[in-house]
Amino acid sequence: MPRKVTRKLQRDLNPDRKYQSVLIQRLINKSMLDGKKLVAERAVYAALEQAAKELKSEDPLAVFEKALKNVAPNFEVKSRRVGGANYQIPFPVQGHRQLHYAFSWLVQSARGRKGMPYARRLALEIIDAHNEAGAAYKKKEDTHKMAEANRAFAHFAR
Repeated sequence: MPRKVTRKLQRDLNPDRKYQSVLIQRLINKSMLDGKKLVAERAVYAALEQAAKELKSEDPLAVFEKALKNVAPNFEVKSRRVGGANYQIPFPVQGHRQLHYAFSWLVQSARGRKGMPYARRLALEIIDAHNEAGAAYKKKEDTHKMAEANRAFAHFAR
């Protein structure tokens, strides 16, 4: 199995039922626990509707896409051993991987909130990401700060 994910190893997803969007289908798949796709689907749709209503927007898909764009990282750091020392080397993040991080951080930070149903937590996290706040956006900012701090080691990148 190759170390790098090639195009043929990436599965093509069918769009979701309601918005006909592959991005929302990926969010549903990330949110799913124990193979319960219908439960995850209901929660994601409810979260998108709540987020759009609170932001006074007509289009939940546009709100979600803006939130996703705000959370997707441009740089990441990878550890590399050079001459007996480990360096954190900044690398640009490619498109598919950017979305993977964005979805993971959104779902992770939504699950991290407690005391309310998952749909509400996800809606609040989408609203925060749309407004450039919240735990998922902070994770992106921390990643960028780490890459900026280690910019001096960028010449070690291959």
